Amino acid sequence: SCAVDCGTAVNPLGIEAQVQGAIAFSLSAVVYSEVTLKDVRVEQSNFHDYKVARAPDMPEVTVQILESDAKMGGIGEPAVAPLSAAVANAVYALTKQRLRSLPLRLA
Repeated sequence: SCAVDCGTAVNPLGIEAQVQGAIAFSLSAVVYSEVTLKDVRVEQSNFHDYKVARAPDMPEVTVQILESDAKMGGIGEPAVAPLSAAVANAVYALTKQRLRSLPLRLA
């Protein structure tokens, strides 16, 4: 579940889609996505060699929209940072190993 305060929810389905997309982006960064360099050039050129989370990789995500009188702003970005921090903290709780770069890799 993900709760988001977006001010006035003008388009709830659009908000839900943006948040789910942000979670997919963040999950990709945490687990899969890695940019590597060879001879000062990026090796990945497109999605065939840069893995991202796809539908089968995604957990079920429910979005709770909390309306408020707060000023409306962007809705896609707020869900990105908390997921990577939460996963890194969960890994630390299990392994006592603090991982500080993405994608998260245990030594």
